Amino acid sequence: MSSPKFATLRYTALRIGLFVACFAVVWALAYLHVIPLAVGAANTVWMLLLAIVISAPLSFVLLRKQRDAMSEQIVAKVDRQRERLAASAGQEDGLL
Repeated sequence: MSSPKFATLRYTALRIGLFVACFAVVWALAYLHVIPLAVGAANTVWMLLLAIVISAPLSFVLLRKQRDAMSEQIVAKVDRQRERLAASAGQEDGLL
């Protein structure tokens, strides 16, 4: 497993990759006329929306570990910022 330092980057890259894969599948199904095509120029928008609708629940299920690692990374950063803020406030109060 790679470093937890890059958990957010890894999750984002996997999420984008999953969306691109879903878009490719939707595009292939539309090209093969398995799913209906939209009217005119709306075809691309239709396929993008369908790929979003498909990739969202898939990422919720398939990327659970990466999302949890990202959450832990963010919580740790927020906790460090709170500690720094509290230390700064304590130093300012000591000067008054």
